Amino acid sequence: MIEIRIHGRGGQGNVVAAYLLATAAIDEGRFGQAFPAFGAERRGAPVVAFVRIAERKLHRHNQVLHPAFLVIQDEALLHVPGVLDGLKPGGRVLVNSSHNSELLSEQYGQQFFALPADSLSKEYLGRPLPNTALLAAFLTLTEVLPTEALNKALRDRFRGTLLDNNLRLVQEVATRVPAGIWEDSFHATGT
Repeated sequence: MIEIRIHGRGGQGNVVAAYLLATAAIDEGRFGQAFPAFGAERRGAPVVAFVRIAERKLHRHNQVLHPAFLVIQDEALLHVPGVLDGLKPGGRVLVNSSHNSELLSEQYGQQFFALPADSLSKEYLGRPLPNTALLAAFLTLTEVLPTEALNKALRDRFRGTLLDNNLRLVQEVATRVPAGIWEDSFHATGT
């Protein structure tokens, strides 16, 4: 079982990201689970979503306390106490940031990959909505699911120009992110 915790702010598509990832897993014949945890339900408030992907039926229904992966949609959340808590040894952090991945890794003592998802989404979607770019990066880095599974989940949810732009964004991110460099972390984190 792979457990992922997604941190973001209201309006960034945090919950949609979790559901897209779980849907992609299910479409690939795996078991997937996604659910959010809300504080104040308003735009800009911190939001956490949880995703589990497994080969067998999922019986665990609690929050993900010890994820193998963190996806952080707003780098300012790195300064919020508890955001990095519980990350398994050997776990990885994907963050929406234009900063250098190596410098972030040194600063926080975790392995980071930084992707300027806001600027990419502005270019392809017309607004800073980092969820699709970060999911495409996560799938490319880990190869836990093919990016085509994300494309299918997007096709199930969106139509028209919005769908076309999201599909182009997935393709662009897949060319910018090194494929499979986090694949080994499944074994290192005990997943």
